[in-house]
Amino acid sequence: MTRNYILAIDQGTTSSRAIVFDQQLQPKASAQQEFTQHFPKSGWVEHDAMEIWGSVVAFCRESLDKAALSASDIAAIGITNQRETTVVWDRSTGEPIANAIVWQDRRTAAICRELQMAGHADVVADKTGLRLDPYFSATKVAWLLDNTDGARDRAARGELAFGTVDSFVLWHLTGGEVHATDVTNASRTALYDIQAHEFSAELLAVFNVPANMMPDVRDCAADFGQTDPALFGDAIPVAGIAGDQQAALLGQHCFAPGETKSTYGTGCFVIANTGDEVLRSSHQMLTTIGYRIDGKTTYALEGSIFVAGSAIQWLRDGLRLFSDAAETEAIASEHGVEEDVVVVPAFTGLGAPYWDPDARGAMYGITRGTTREALITATLQSIAFQTWDLVGAMRDDGVQAATIRVDGGMVANSWFLQFLADVCDCTIERPQNTESTVLGAAMLAALQVGWFDNLEALGSTRAIDRTFAPAMATEQSGALLTAWQDAVRRTRVS
Repeated sequence: MTRNYILAIDQGTTSSRAIVFDQQLQPKASAQQEFTQHFPKSGWVEHDAMEIWGSVVAFCRESLDKAALSASDIAAIGITNQRETTVVWDRSTGEPIANAIVWQDRRTAAICRELQMAGHADVVADKTGLRLDPYFSATKVAWLLDNTDGARDRAARGELAFGTVDSFVLWHLTGGEVHATDVTNASRTALYDIQAHEFSAELLAVFNVPANMMPDVRDCAADFGQTDPALFGDAIPVAGIAGDQQAALLGQHCFAPGETKSTYGTGCFVIANTGDEVLRSSHQMLTTIGYRIDGKTTYALEGSIFVAGSAIQWLRDGLRLFSDAAETEAIASEHGVEEDVVVVPAFTGLGAPYWDPDARGAMYGITRGTTREALITATLQSIAFQTWDLVGAMRDDGVQAATIRVDGGMVANSWFLQFLADVCDCTIERPQNTESTVLGAAMLAALQVGWFDNLEALGSTRAIDRTFAPAMATEQSGALLTAWQDAVRRTRVS
């Protein structure tokens, strides 16, 4: 039996997909579809975890069919996933006790404020590199246990399991045999000590989360068990897992300290490799684990923007200003830089460097003359402005990125990338394969099964499509950024 392909699962915030890669890590076939977003209250975002699981199985099968392959052709599976999204499920049935609470959800803001007032912020920052914020999983787990009938008692009896989406998918892939996660996903829970490399008993007590719910934590490239043969017709090893942003860091070949990537999906996430240094930010960036391979940990500095591509999705689905996101490039190109209208897309609060969970979206400078084209262009610009906030904070922390490697669905828009280069005053580099996240998952699986000896051996698999250099006059970019800062100031609540 010859297994010459990798099956990579990309379980994202708005869609699930599966891509088959060959031994040169070139995509052979893929399948993808969006799934339901639930917004039960203002600031709440939920997913049906069983719908997610069903979509994963369906698109794995579809991608294999498109590639004319069977499970016996697949050397391994790699998984990448939306991070921080929290699932609690019954160990005996695999059924979630409630909808998953998505990383964007802000319902636990009051809990975070209470914990802050009780003096717990410093220990969270010290052990996890994170902030006391609803973004992370810890308060989400506690909320599910406290607001689902009987959940606390069931957890105490060892009947319930917690996991981010990777853990939930892995559990079901292996028929309930493996309850595990990788170190990157663990590092985003606000429960994991990133230097001691274990779930912290102190933090579990702070957040009132039972230790018996926690998954086993493994390297990013590791043995995560095998799939139930009934799923795909044969057992397939699961050999790699990483949270989506860390997977993109790998997919963009950011293997050396200082190398930086920015992913534009539902949100935007800028991550810089800091090597073996646990760099503590003075400007509200996050210290996190970039990846761990062969027991060696590489750390990273991260800035998180909650709303990027989802703002474009809102223009499309909420305001119905266009039917396809691809239209925005031509619209903005024809309209030109928008200098009057400023959009602050704080639909679920503001992320780094502001960390204001109570802020909500706002528009400034609107008049009777404001057009559809102005709103679309201003929204695109808002995503670049938010990136500038992060890049500036990282520079102040000592991470100088002369080049930013970009990926994700939005980077097909060349007008946006040129504007991004102009306001960030650095070179923007777009790879030929802009799906760096799922590529990173495939790379991890390929490493684990021995297709490559190390990360450096993967260097030949990367190719550049186009670079964008700053071209805007300093006076114009400065005026635009001043207007952005003023708009953010007026939008912030805390």
